[in-house]
Amino acid sequence: MTRTSSEIDHLPIYEDLVQERGDAVAEAQMAAQHTQHQAAELLGGQHAHQPHRPTDSGGGSTEWNGRS
Repeated sequence: MTRTSSEIDHLPIYEDLVQERGDAVAEAQMAAQHTQHQAAELLGGQHAHQPHRPTDSGGGSTEWNGRS
């Protein structure tokens, strides 16, 4: 069975889990970006101008709060 893009874009089970437990994938991405930013600052900013790829997690906080 082949799924259409509209079926793949709408994942109700995942959406329910995100509402109940939080979006672990988005939090991990934010933590990684935070760590990269800190590393760049500690290295003297020589890597601070790398392109930023924004993520669309469908909601949630926009800044990593340090919890896992």
